[in-house]
Amino acid sequence: MSRHDRAFDFFHVNDRPDKPRETGITEIRGPYYDPMGPRELRDILETMGEYVDIYKFSGGSFALMPEDAVRELIDVCHEYDVEVSTGGFVENVLVRNNDLVEEYVIEADELGFDIVEISSGFLAVDTDDLVALTELVAENGLKPKPEINVQFGAGGASSEEELLSEVQQDPRLAIEEGRRHLDAGAYKLMVEAEGITENVSDWRTDVVYEIATEIGIENLVFEAPSPEEFEWYVKNFGPNVNLFVDNSQIVELECLRSGLWGKSTSWGRTTSFSQG
Repeated sequence: MSRHDRAFDFFHVNDRPDKPRETGITEIRGPYYDPMGPRELRDILETMGEYVDIYKFSGGSFALMPEDAVRELIDVCHEYDVEVSTGGFVENVLVRNNDLVEEYVIEADELGFDIVEISSGFLAVDTDDLVALTELVAENGLKPKPEINVQFGAGGASSEEELLSEVQQDPRLAIEEGRRHLDAGAYKLMVEAEGITENVSDWRTDVVYEIATEIGIENLVFEAPSPEEFEWYVKNFGPNVNLFVDNSQIVELECLRSGLWGKSTSWGRTTSFSQG
């Protein structure tokens, strides 16, 4: 859909990169908090597909669904030029089926997945091993998307109290790990929200700035579980920051990115400049 296919196309919207995008990426959550079938997904993408870049299965939800349903969801995504991610299920594979990691990657490829997320929030695992996973995914023709974080226990449904009982790691370790993943062929790096803006008493925005400065904002996708969080990212990094949000938040996020709408704290402030 071009901007001239929009209803009310005479209203100004900010310039946004065309798909496939490298910046301004919106990744959305698929089945996890609630089920999602192909009819609901098609409704979402028929109306907002131009603004969705990645669809993520969370929590290993694909392993509970009929194979035909998984394939159909993936096919619908591809129909709208949306790539599909496994989410961070590899953590479960490493713990419970360590000898089947390569089979997991091969099966993901056969089903039509485009991206394999490599998360490690619950694991004590060497960086060398995580980088080897990035290389394995790339060797099998899929896009590796490693997660970096500063909080042990990140990536699940841990409470603030549980996370506070775990020590946060130095952001420099996450930065060094991220650089190694990029050198090994990572597509993007997912920055986990827990320990930074989620389940903390005070947001660690200093960590966000440090990671963005050292790695490059274009290489990162920030998890933003609430409107307050994604508004902060847009206000501080501009409308083309890469974000991961729940599927229920696509419209609100794109209204903010486009400059069509906003809260009192962002009203009229989100803009872009294009040299013609």
